[in-house]
Amino acid sequence: MKTVEFTAMKDGTREEYEFLTAHETDYAARTGERLLDALVKLDEGLSGYKVTRLGHSLQAATRAWRDGADVDWIACALLHDIGDIYAPYNHDEYAATILKPFVREQCTWVVEKHGDFQRLYYAHHLGGNRNAREKFAGHAYFDDCDQFCERWDQSSFDPDYETYDIDFFRPIVAEVFGRKAYDPSVIRAGARVVLTDPETARRRANA
Repeated sequence: MKTVEFTAMKDGTREEYEFLTAHETDYAARTGERLLDALVKLDEGLSGYKVTRLGHSLQAATRAWRDGADVDWIACALLHDIGDIYAPYNHDEYAATILKPFVREQCTWVVEKHGDFQRLYYAHHLGGNRNAREKFAGHAYFDDCDQFCERWDQSSFDPDYETYDIDFFRPIVAEVFGRKAYDPSVIRAGARVVLTDPETARRRANA
């Protein structure tokens, strides 16, 4: 079978849907590769900063790596702005939706809300509300998002910072997106993992 016979989904057979599921499973397995290709396109995106959006993403992930962060945090630092091209007004939600099946709930929440938290650094210059994040005060992941933005996001526009290239992070992306989607042991609802691990950071620095 090269294609199904039906032209309306209600007419499909079990065999046809099994055929399609096999194709979809194979396609989904290459999600990480497609995301890295999309990340490269950020180099063609928004200009005006001292680094490109790709450079910013790589720098954020490099900072996370050097802070001893785990693979969930590193993948999220790398991909937190992946929506800039296609969803400029809700890029944070876009990125969080992509990551949600494959990383901790904690990380998904931080990526989804980081746009509001980032306003702390600039919104007052434009007549906006720099304290937009306060609507999330008391949330279990509030401090995590604060640190994500402070340590890895707002600080990663430095052209002189020594940044790893995209191939360095390829195995991490492959690991994260190679997981079973929505696996409870990955999502770990309610769990918190610190962003920084000094011992891991030292080990990586000395490797």
